[in-house]
Amino acid sequence: MAALPEGTPCWADAMFTDLEAAKAFYGDVLGWTFGESSSEYGNYTQAYSDGKAVAAIVPPMPGSQGQSAWCLYLASPDAAATAERIRTNGGEVVMGPMQVGDFGTMVIARDPGGVVFGVWQAGIHEGFEKQGTPGAYSWAEIVTREPEKADAFFPAVFPYGVQKFDAGASEPFDYRMFLVGGGPVLGRMGASDFLPPQAPSYVSVYFAVDDTDAAIERLTARGGRVYHGPQDSPFGRFAAVGDQQGAAFGLIDLGRTVGEKPPTVDA
Repeated sequence: MAALPEGTPCWADAMFTDLEAAKAFYGDVLGWTFGESSSEYGNYTQAYSDGKAVAAIVPPMPGSQGQSAWCLYLASPDAAATAERIRTNGGEVVMGPMQVGDFGTMVIARDPGGVVFGVWQAGIHEGFEKQGTPGAYSWAEIVTREPEKADAFFPAVFPYGVQKFDAGASEPFDYRMFLVGGGPVLGRMGASDFLPPQAPSYVSVYFAVDDTDAAIERLTARGGRVYHGPQDSPFGRFAAVGDQQGAAFGLIDLGRTVGEKPPTVDA
């Protein structure tokens, strides 16, 4: 598998204080299995769906604290150059560039509006081994109180085209899509009207399921929370949810679509 084009989502991971609880939760909700923890790399543990690597979980680094959260990584052919563009355009490099053995080079960064994301320059680990099918990554969107900052920052750091939905005479919907090679790879949702005061701007990572409602039943039985939905859409039946350790993510049944997709125009 060749490395993904620059700016394309290529991997996702999350830190959990209770790694075994996270394994039980995601194993039940998404059907994941888990590999051996790598003690050399902080007990980093890959998750698999149908034997294909789809994500990873890891305990916090010694002495660190913080809310569990999913981190989305965007592909880069040169992590050091991407880190420099992040700084030049008003972002913050939180960690890295750091080489991770032969696997690749990582950066953890924050956009000017506070959205945390990762950058990954692939080595032998090139990213998701499957996407867009049940148990795997399917989509992500930047959920931000400061959309203007995200709109200026991300296309300056990555070679993105930008489109927005053409709402016409209907109620405006503050949503844009970042494109690579003419195809959408990442969404941006303006969220100043609905994010609760205590919630930070973040990247919402969606995992595909074969039945959103059934997945929600498994999730709530395991102590997870439903923040929005389930709701039908032209893109699939989706819900915004969180696990029992507080990490937010999305579920979507890509096979259950309702309505016509709205037209898009260049932004």
